[in-house]
Amino acid sequence: MQDIKEKIEELRREKDAVIFAHYYQTMDIQNIADEVGDSFALAKKAQAAKEQVIVLCGVRFMAESAKALNPEKTVLLPVPKAGCPMADMITPEDVRKLKAQYPDAAVMCYVNSSAEVKAESDVCCTSSSALRVARSLKEERIIFIPDQNLGAYVAQKIPEKTFIFFNGYCPIHHKVLEEDAVKAKAAHPDALLAVHPECPPAVQKLADFIGSTAEILEYVADSPKEEFIIGTEQGVIDRLAQTAPEKKTYLLSPGLLCQDMKKTRIEDVLYSLEHHVHEVFLPEKERIGAFKSLERMMRA
Repeated sequence: MQDIKEKIEELRREKDAVIFAHYYQTMDIQNIADEVGDSFALAKKAQAAKEQVIVLCGVRFMAESAKALNPEKTVLLPVPKAGCPMADMITPEDVRKLKAQYPDAAVMCYVNSSAEVKAESDVCCTSSSALRVARSLKEERIIFIPDQNLGAYVAQKIPEKTFIFFNGYCPIHHKVLEEDAVKAKAAHPDALLAVHPECPPAVQKLADFIGSTAEILEYVADSPKEEFIIGTEQGVIDRLAQTAPEKKTYLLSPGLLCQDMKKTRIEDVLYSLEHHVHEVFLPEKERIGAFKSLERMMRA
């Protein structure tokens, strides 16, 4: 393992590369990354990157966003088959149909979507920026795609606007049940429940805190409390074990494991850098459309 890390470090300098990793990646990947963050943080870091090569340890929509924001740079996705089931639930044609049905509405697209879908949207958002982005829109009606659960969370917080939802969801978060939260709270009565807004509304109602991955990490680290039930992907528990080892954390449901996020191995990162493979390309029209959606999110 140490040999692999040393080779990656050498190649990083040789190829003028920066490595980004999402919090849901395994800890060995997070530990070799230059930057670790949630979708919003990684999008901002990609836009500001000075290096000529960006290695994105995450899933395809993240690498596409990095490419849309950095057309002149090389973006490598170490495992090209690492996708996102939620992103696959909606197509550009679905967006065009919704726009035709609700021509007065703005299309607000969650970052967990393809570049093609972003290009059909007015503005992108992440779970941490969704409320700010929605409030920045002049339109009174918003088509929120593709995550119905995050959309419901935003709608509940901004009742002065009307929301139209697409029937998409994260299969990992969506299968968490209200009874799972009830059982977890009963099993750990002294623990606070922190959940991601991709969880269903019934689970959100039982939470002490609702926030993005980065916000959950910050909430746990800053809280005077010692015990927490975590309602998002297993990677957050692993991250907290390293960054806040004094805290006791319990996973809300054993099913909170994203297989796509776990596909990347440290050997894949090395291979991608060594052979300069699995580069992400976007058609220029699609890239420009996705860029506009992402850039508007950054300015909101």
